[in-house]
Amino acid sequence: MLKTAFKPKWLLALLAALLLATGFVALSGWQFGSSETEPPVKAETTEKAVPLVGHHEVGTELLGNKADQIVTMNGKFVKGTDELIAPRIEDGKKGVWVVSEFKVDGAPDDATIAVVRGWQPEANTPSPVPDGELKITGRLMPTEGPENEHDLRSPTLETLSSAQLANIWDSIMYSGFVVAHDTQTADGADVQEPGITEIFIGPQPQEAQVNWLNVFYGIEWVVFAGFALFLWYRMVRDDYQRDMEQIAEQAAAQAKKNAETQTDDEQA
Repeated sequence: MLKTAFKPKWLLALLAALLLATGFVALSGWQFGSSETEPPVKAETTEKAVPLVGHHEVGTELLGNKADQIVTMNGKFVKGTDELIAPRIEDGKKGVWVVSEFKVDGAPDDATIAVVRGWQPEANTPSPVPDGELKITGRLMPTEGPENEHDLRSPTLETLSSAQLANIWDSIMYSGFVVAHDTQTADGADVQEPGITEIFIGPQPQEAQVNWLNVFYGIEWVVFAGFALFLWYRMVRDDYQRDMEQIAEQAAAQAKKNAETQTDDEQA
């Protein structure tokens, strides 16, 4: 069979099969490489504070490459805008988030944003918002979906939806909200709010996500590469078997001819 494989036509066919298999393997590698998706923004970027104004625009959806970012902003809380979001868990305990409207300095159209001031264990009236000019540093988070049906008798909201709060506060608002990690006065003094526990939300998980469909396609291309080489082997083997059958037929014909010649000699 090796002699058959060294025929010029099968050597050329082997070269074509190897080139084809190489292409399939390259496509497989590309599929495997595409099967892992990196997070939209890496932690070394999201943990470096940037001004909210300039990072996110009013009237636009907060996309994945903008969300989860530590932002800073100056401005003032709007009094009388406190809302409670429940239930929210802090250190294994059920309670509520205290959310208030914050007017951002330098924002177009005097836009505001919802700020999570902290957590408290009961759905009671929270302490008043801090007065005066403030600087807030916190994590910018995407808005949650609005409640389908809100019971006006309930002192709490189930979700933190910027669209729903914009209707409640009748304001032009940024999409998304900021979880305050640090609040300071204009002269740099830390603000402590009585009865409200400051909360911290860490960066989103940074592990790469696996797309199993790409993995399946990668395996499929490897199978195609193996099939290209197997097809070449089958064609060589079929040619070898045809050669063996032809040799056997020639041998049988020669044996028959020799037998006939011997019979004629005996009769003579």
